[in-house]
Formats: sequence, C-alpha cells, structure tokens
Amino acid sequence: MKSFRIKYYVLIIILSSLSFISTASAEVGNLSNEQLKQMMAENVPVIDIRRPDEWKSTGIIPGSHLITFFDAHGKYNLDKWLSELNKIAGKNDKFILVCRSGSRTGQVSRFLDQKLGYTQVYHLQHGIKNWIGSGDKVVSIK
Repeated sequence: MKSFRIKYYVLIIILSSLSFISTASAEVGNLSNEQLKQMMAENVPVIDIRRPDEWKSTGIIPGSHLITFFDAHGKYNLDKWLSELNKIAGKNDKFILVCRSGSRTGQVSRFLDQKLGYTQVYHLQHGIKNWIGSGDKVVSIK
C-alpha cells in the first residue's frame, strides 16, 4: 500500500510538471491602439507584415519595421522572414506585429508562440485599419 502511494504521488508530480511545461509558452498579446502606443513608448519594435502595395496604400505606423510575411498569393518564405525578424527581436524579446485587420498577425503570432517558442509576441488586434479609423498617425511610404 505504501509503494502504491509513493507511485501515485510521483505520478501527480510528473503530471503537474508536464502541465506547467505546456503552459510555459507565452500567450499572444492582443493589443488595443492605446496599448500599442504604450508599448511603442517603451521602444518595443513594431513590425508591419503587410505587402509593399498595402504600405503605400495606407501608410505605416511611425517607426515600423517593414517585413512582408505573406505575398499576394498567400505564400511565404519562413526562413527569410525569420532571418529578418531576428535582426530586430529574438525569441525572448517583446515585439508587435501589425497587418491590415489583425487576421494575418493573429495567425503569425500564434505560430511564433506555439510552434517556434517566441515568448513575448503581441499584435495589433484590429490592425492598421482600426488604427487609422481611430485617427492615429501614419506616415506615407513612396
């Protein structure tokens, strides 16, 4: 009976540690415009993952790094994109992703967090369209 209890407690400890490990990855942060401004004031890098034609169409959030993720056909080169990202932010650094509506950045953020182990990924929840619609500043791209 004593042996059974020891095995039971060891099993509980192992399962507890496994559940801790599985929740150790960061949860993607969904930012409002105000939260984005606060993080920008802390010099957290903003990375606009849209295409060049989209940057030209709407402008960009001042200070954004421009690294296209998906092309016009929805294709991407992950190795190339990660190489560019890692020049700006590493796996344990805070950074913010921006796209048109928050859909693409939601997908990319979750992928970076859940599959690649980035721990402080944030994205502008409703994208640059909401940013512009709220009267927040953008700069033109030529």
